[in-house]
Amino acid sequence: MLAVLIAGLVGLVGTLLGTRFAISVLVRKGYGQLIRDDGPTTHHVKRGTPTMGGLVIIVSTVAGYAIAKLVTGYEPSASAVLLLFLFVGLGAIGFLDDWIKVAKQRSLGLRSKAKMIGQILVGLVFAILAIGWEDENGQTPITHAVSFTRDLPWTIPTVLLIVWVLLMIAGASNGVNLTDGLDGLATGASVMVFGAYILINVWQSNQNCALAQGPKCYEVRDPLDLAVVASAVTGACFGFLWWNTSPAKIFMGDTGSLSLGGLMAGFALMTRTELLLLIIGGLFVIITFSVILQVGYFKLTKGKRIFRMAPLQHHFELKGWAEITIVVRFWIISGIC
Repeated sequence: MLAVLIAGLVGLVGTLLGTRFAISVLVRKGYGQLIRDDGPTTHHVKRGTPTMGGLVIIVSTVAGYAIAKLVTGYEPSASAVLLLFLFVGLGAIGFLDDWIKVAKQRSLGLRSKAKMIGQILVGLVFAILAIGWEDENGQTPITHAVSFTRDLPWTIPTVLLIVWVLLMIAGASNGVNLTDGLDGLATGASVMVFGAYILINVWQSNQNCALAQGPKCYEVRDPLDLAVVASAVTGACFGFLWWNTSPAKIFMGDTGSLSLGGLMAGFALMTRTELLLLIIGGLFVIITFSVILQVGYFKLTKGKRIFRMAPLQHHFELKGWAEITIVVRFWIISGIC
């Protein structure tokens, strides 16, 4: 538990101090956000706000985990290493996307095909290693079962499991990416999701089958070490929110949204809560479905719309809601989930 506290504290301090430094560097170099002309007109004042802030979240999270391990003297677990690999790998793809945008001063970064290929490659490496990396008891970070809060009574073959992992990573990454449209919205909602996974992992550690056999124990590998990662990223998002809340001094960019979304999927897979993520991350699901419904309805009706604009948060902006009102109310929804 000491490692959990240390990781959260280091992640928090890392982004509180590191983000301020990143803002000054990015402003000096002129690496500002480009704003779509077809978006809400109120967003035009945000043009030029520094982006790529997700890099600070990633560095602070990894530092929080590493320092917690050094202080407590415990070796990193396979589950945590793989989870951080997924986190950093997707962050690298997002960083490349953000870099192209600011370097070439255009709203389009990586082509969608190139971004998807990158996500698939990182997800594929993660899936193969997580499925095959056994411990001394033959337990792997990810099993062939699909779960809600416990494994359901059927399993899927390896090929379908890899496809399932890739779909979860892509879905969660793009869900956070779509939500990251208002100051502090995705960051605050992410705090709640990762905070939930601290509790889930600590609970699963206390009720782990390796400690106490029984019908209600959990067969999850390295749950307490997963809690350390969850604590580090929760603290990092909290610290980043200080600078990202309205009016935002910095945006996380795709560097943050892709990595945080992928990390959520990784936690769900490793804690055997894949289907439960639909509830825990309910806000991201709602916002993603708003886009799917808007696009589908637009094509079926040849030009008609359900919402004034998608994703859903922009619909309420165009209805006249203040940005901060939307963000706080959406945080409430995320907290309920």
